Amino acid sequence: MRRIVVTTLLVPLLSILAACQNTPAATAGRYSTGGDPTDDPCARVVSAIGYADLLLRPRGQEEGQYFEDAVLGRLAEARGITLQYGPALPASLAPAVRDVEDATAGLSRADVPRARQVELLKKYRAAADRIRAGCA
Repeated sequence: MRRIVVTTLLVPLLSILAACQNTPAATAGRYSTGGDPTDDPCARVVSAIGYADLLLRPRGQEEGQYFEDAVLGRLAEARGITLQYGPALPASLAPAVRDVEDATAGLSRADVPRARQVELLKKYRAAADRIRAGCA
């Protein structure tokens, strides 16, 4: 009886999840909601960086950063927005965009060892600063 109930609930859920993976947003490189293709790319990326910064310890205190779910989530959001809008930033910022994308790939996951998280946070901060300066 229990197996039937689980199967009855699980199969439709898996179908919905599979369908969501093939939505136009996922296939069109959209990683955030609420954005508009006409949004200023600098404004979107700088805003996402600023939003993540609200939960980060002050510069120079990366060793004391607590990488809780909220921090990982905001860094994942910064990653998504950078993936979506980063290619439209000035070409001179392409290396910084790549560094943000690389750093947040690890910073948005809970299974990354702490020492690596601290290292990636420092890399992220340096790249984020370059983007802010280039978009100013």
